[in-house]
Amino acid sequence: MLKIIARVIIVAAALLLIANFVPGIAVASFTTALIAALVWGIMGLTIRPILKLLTLPVTILTFGLFSFVLNALMFWLLAAFVPGFTVAGFVPALEGSLILMIVTWALHAAL
Repeated sequence: MLKIIARVIIVAAALLLIANFVPGIAVASFTTALIAALVWGIMGLTIRPILKLLTLPVTILTFGLFSFVLNALMFWLLAAFVPGFTVAGFVPALEGSLILMIVTWALHAAL
């Protein structure tokens, strides 16, 4: 249980850092970042596997590069679900999702 709480807090902190470094992404507060981190986790457990299965042919044709686009679209969709978390367009969503992907990869490797 502590690992889950630690992961949510680290993802929330990463979202705040992303908002500071990527123009076009804004987070209103740490509470908003926590809610966004929780929703990101729920989306990763529910929506992402379905989308990965549906876009599998495109992902194979692009040698896996379409997964970056899928992550960016998920990041952009996150802004629609969480008030106070805004993403201005696809390019900031792509940059933010890449940074968040690296942070979560390092987090999973560390914990």
